[in-house]
Amino acid sequence: MKVLFVEDNLEICEMLGGYLTAENFEVDCAYDGEQACQKFDSNTYHIVLLDLMIPKISGMDVMKHIRKSSTVPIIIISAKDTEVDKTLGLGLGADDYITKPFSVVEVLARVKANIRRTTEYAAPIQAPEELIFRSLKMDLSNHTVTKNGVLLELTAKEFDILKLLLQNPKRVYTKAQIYSLIWNDVYVGDENAVNVHISRLRNKIEDNPRSPECVLTVWGIGYKLGEPT
Repeated sequence: MKVLFVEDNLEICEMLGGYLTAENFEVDCAYDGEQACQKFDSNTYHIVLLDLMIPKISGMDVMKHIRKSSTVPIIIISAKDTEVDKTLGLGLGADDYITKPFSVVEVLARVKANIRRTTEYAAPIQAPEELIFRSLKMDLSNHTVTKNGVLLELTAKEFDILKLLLQNPKRVYTKAQIYSLIWNDVYVGDENAVNVHISRLRNKIEDNPRSPECVLTVWGIGYKLGEPT
């Protein structure tokens, strides 16, 4: 995990940075707001520790800069301890607020908690309900395929073969792999089932089945999806 620590006090940077490093974090220190913005724009961080009273660009403005493009957790670490400062900081997008002087144990605990919240408890990414390739559109929610808006009558196996290729556009599948994945059975060397279904699928989805552009043959290996236009 990589941490951006924005703090103009070199001793504090080295001290807290040492503890974070001992906990297997990679720490990148910035000593003013300008440097903080440059580092953030050039790297990927899992969390930002941000002092408010820093040179060149204020901590609040650094936070505004970060929030324009990222939801990375930000913990403010500041000597400003009034309710107004805390409310302003949290209102501008900080996830947590720690006042100086601070407990190293508390900082480490807050860092781990905020990272855990954004990684372990983040909402799962929803799989797309539609797969689109050229003029083909596969709707996974109602198990249909259309071409230029016209519904195609595919069998279950034809649908599953096309779905496999659409979901893995860069991959070449052997006939044995297609058989095992689609028929859910051990491949015993009979290519006919796969060949017949590929041929029928091409007849339904290709403009010219004899010169396919969607389901391509990779000679000596198997099949793959064609190149998008």
